[in-house]
Amino acid sequence: MEIRYEYARKRCEFGRPCDFSDFLAEVTADIPPDPSLADDFIPQDPVDFAVQEGPVMALHEVNTDRVQVSIQGVNHLEGGWPKHVDPKNSELTTRYREEVEREEVYTKTIQRLGSVRPCPDPPQSPPEPPRHTAMLSLQLMEHYIRQNNTIDIYEEYFEEEEEEEEEEEPPSYKTINGFANWPVLSPQRDPNQPKRMATRLSWHPDGNKSVAVAYCSMEFQDNIRKGMCIDSYIWDLEKPYSPETTLKPSSPVVTLEYNSKDWHHVLGGCYNGQIVYWDTRKGVLPVDMTPVEVSHRDPVYGASWLPSRTGTECFSGSTDGQVLWWDIRKLSQPSEKLILDITRQEQLKNALGAISLDFAPTLPTKFLVGTEQGIIISCNRDAKTPPEKIAYVFRSHIGAVYRVTRNPFFPKVFLSVGDWTARIWTEELMDSSSIMETKYHTPYLLDTCWSPIKPAVFFTSKSDGTVDIWDFLYHQKEPALTIKVSIEPLLSLCSQDNGRILGCSTRMGTVFMLEISSGFCTLRKNEKTLSSSMFEREARREKVLQDKHRERLVREQERARAQPEQQEDPHEVFKQSKADFIAHIKAEKRRR
Repeated sequence: MEIRYEYARKRCEFGRPCDFSDFLAEVTADIPPDPSLADDFIPQDPVDFAVQEGPVMALHEVNTDRVQVSIQGVNHLEGGWPKHVDPKNSELTTRYREEVEREEVYTKTIQRLGSVRPCPDPPQSPPEPPRHTAMLSLQLMEHYIRQNNTIDIYEEYFEEEEEEEEEEEPPSYKTINGFANWPVLSPQRDPNQPKRMATRLSWHPDGNKSVAVAYCSMEFQDNIRKGMCIDSYIWDLEKPYSPETTLKPSSPVVTLEYNSKDWHHVLGGCYNGQIVYWDTRKGVLPVDMTPVEVSHRDPVYGASWLPSRTGTECFSGSTDGQVLWWDIRKLSQPSEKLILDITRQEQLKNALGAISLDFAPTLPTKFLVGTEQGIIISCNRDAKTPPEKIAYVFRSHIGAVYRVTRNPFFPKVFLSVGDWTARIWTEELMDSSSIMETKYHTPYLLDTCWSPIKPAVFFTSKSDGTVDIWDFLYHQKEPALTIKVSIEPLLSLCSQDNGRILGCSTRMGTVFMLEISSGFCTLRKNEKTLSSSMFEREARREKVLQDKHRERLVREQERARAQPEQQEDPHEVFKQSKADFIAHIKAEKRRR
């Protein structure tokens, strides 16, 4: 059965044709020169110069039209007929005439392109006959053509050596060229007024063709303003001026995430604590949502799908100090609950507020929680009792941990960002500090994400609107590249699975899509092995420092027991602390 589709469109529905016209040039402004400013002019030589980056290519064309040669011209050749050709034999004579024809046609064609001299003749040597020169030129041309047909001049014979040479050179703006024409795609902007924050991004699992953006104003009581829209959108990268799908929740959505098993399911965590999910095939309204009485009591800052057989399980975290597990087939009650009480007493009043979650499919029973108190909690869902589910505690940052994420190549290594720095941790050292960290920045760091292609590359966004690219294999004190994206703070970062496009959202609801150059998204030879060795080396170093610190504490305790107790005056201690603090502030001002 033949299936046919017919598309009809009225002529009036097409766009209006352009009507071009010519206008004469006119002077819009005339600024006469001011001689009094001549003394302030600073001459610069050269003023401007041009640089040609691309290779110079040449194009040659030859029209080899067949040249008619007279058969009688054979009789005028030098030397006459060859000995092996009998003039009375018509067959041999015809064959010889055809060979001479082809040779003369080819010779004349070569002579059109230009005479070719094989080598300079000595001054004393007599000149060669014209036929010998043409024949020698013809033989050289035939040799060059045969050589070109034999050797592939575009083949790369030393690819491995070139890769090794490239690995030795650290990535920089000159060698890598940073971002290519950022922003590559037109930015997606919040189509509503007043503008809201774009709090979270999530790429479509099928080829990253679209991105889901959660829009929510996190200012206190800003969401109850009249006229404030609560919709979130799914944007198609090829149509950046209007959203592809509108998601209409009951409360503004703080976080969104696609289901990697069922691409049509989108999970959302709301500002009022509810968990909702959409099926994009069934419209803009949520399919189901959790009741308010069993939901979180604070905004849901983290929600993630779990790799179950049915693909319907998920979990969420909120600043109310709870982590709840859900099944979208039955959202009336949470299937499990965990109170983030690091004292392991299960007291909600002592719980730490979760502001970020991370779950790696390679570790299906473990997950990380970043709290607003600056502590990272490593949890194990398979523990027998709720207190045992809190496995390890990492005291990481001074302020809130805005993002915690595991390395896609080494799951025991994870990255956190908070206050003014980003830190790298390992679960092999539970009671120690981070094994690596970035320098302290002046603006706040708000989000981070690993590169899905290179194990030692990660991105950070800051409150001044810049994106830093770090490659710890080459440089650990300074970022490999810093790009100013916006004047607004960048709240969220999310990289595509292939590492080519990096999405970043701003406080005013604008989403920029930045294309990353091949140097930052191409895995080089032995890079994974070198990254593993680097993390292991830093972990051993941190363990040695930790052991030495413990030994020093033991010695200080023994020394304190041996000395008689001395009562210190609290006023003197306060004065000394105040003087030290003021001296530190003055030193920092002088340094800046």
